[in-house]
Amino acid sequence: MFPQTAFRMRAAAWLMATGIFLLLGSCSSEEPKPTTLERIQKEGVLRVVTRNSPATYFQDRNGETGFEYELVKRFAENLGVELKIETADNLDDLYARLSQADGPELAAAGLVASEGRKSVAKFSQPYLEVTPQVIYRDGDRRPSRPEDLVGKRIMVLQGSSHAEQLRELQATLPELKFEESSAVEVVDLLRMVDEDQIDLTVVDSNELAMNQVYFSKVRVAFDFGDSRNLGWAMAPGADDSLLQEVDHFLALVEENGSLQRLKDRYYGHVDVLGYVGAYTFAQHLRQRLPRYEQHFRQAGEQQKVDWRLLAAVGYQESMWQPDATSKTGVRGLMMLTQGTAQAMGVANRLDPRQSIQGGGKYLALIHAGLADELTEPDRTWFALAAYNIGIAHLSDARKLAQNEGLDPNKWLDVQKMLPRLSQKQWYSKTRYGYARGGETVHFVRNIRRYYDILTWVTQPQLEGNQMVNSALHIPGIAKDDEQDEDKSTL
Repeated sequence: MFPQTAFRMRAAAWLMATGIFLLLGSCSSEEPKPTTLERIQKEGVLRVVTRNSPATYFQDRNGETGFEYELVKRFAENLGVELKIETADNLDDLYARLSQADGPELAAAGLVASEGRKSVAKFSQPYLEVTPQVIYRDGDRRPSRPEDLVGKRIMVLQGSSHAEQLRELQATLPELKFEESSAVEVVDLLRMVDEDQIDLTVVDSNELAMNQVYFSKVRVAFDFGDSRNLGWAMAPGADDSLLQEVDHFLALVEENGSLQRLKDRYYGHVDVLGYVGAYTFAQHLRQRLPRYEQHFRQAGEQQKVDWRLLAAVGYQESMWQPDATSKTGVRGLMMLTQGTAQAMGVANRLDPRQSIQGGGKYLALIHAGLADELTEPDRTWFALAAYNIGIAHLSDARKLAQNEGLDPNKWLDVQKMLPRLSQKQWYSKTRYGYARGGETVHFVRNIRRYYDILTWVTQPQLEGNQMVNSALHIPGIAKDDEQDEDKSTL
């Protein structure tokens, strides 16, 4: 081989090797593309799209609220990032935004992981099980099977899983007709059934539980198929980093019980009140409360107590009946004893204004007289309990809680001890003896539910037919110290 040729070959080999090393060096110096989760954490913002509805997200005078909002806000806090909410006009719009290149990373909107949606989104593990239900109006003939839907005026949300179900049913019942609307939400559909504007609708069981108390004529006809799971949705093309973090978070809140507490706050009214109690309360809201609302407002202003809390106490005591009388001689709308009435300056317990004024003053005095270590929101629950059972027995229950290693300053712990006051093995060890503590637990629980409902229905409503529910916030007789016990545990 000629020297010049050999030189050229060695030079070519050197250049080739150098090029390869340069290429490898160039590749190794490039930073790998961040995952979705890493990008969110770096930017410090989680963008979420949802629906504007009572069960998902809405704003009232107390700020942003809603079941989905509260849950996803805790997820953002868990990530250490800011939550940025945007709302979609309808479900089709929501999924379209999710699939956009610069769209939100997450959709939290009470979404069913149906077969029809799995092609346009991937879903988290479930956090709520719901059952689709056909809703009809009391007084109409009750449908009992899918065939009974034929010939009825039916409306459902546009792009909903219920619309998918009805389209599937049309394969076997081609004469079935229904309308999809993007101009309504679940609360509108229930109102339209209640007012006989449509014959039927299909909603999920959780949303019915939240809203049925406002519509005394809506009834469940039958379950429209098996129960399904709600999940959060992400774009199908995204990596799994965010999905895995969401699943971890949902498993965590399921395990520590905070998810269940959130469910109870929003959807627990029927479990506590029962269907009959819920419908009865809805009727009394319309028929009885207007007669006494101004008295509650005046008493609340004077005593610095949320008037709706006083109204909730009044309903639990007498169902807003000013002439109510118990077998033990407790009388009036707020069911005051003779001694309490005299101490509060009530001359006539059967006068609703005097009774409400006396009850408000008594509750405020109890609240102020509780131990200093009791703070809001628990202080309000203890005040309600003492209104029913007396401070002495409440003190016994707190001591029992402390002896059991529980926190005597937390209502969630002390309420577990109250039923023991009716059991000899326990009340024999207390200072003040026997008391019907189990009734007190129900007393406080019912008042909290009534209060929640009153808070919703007394919020300003939007113009038109859409009803806007209020936040589920803790009353607190001292409003400046208001906190949410459930939020603090999530």
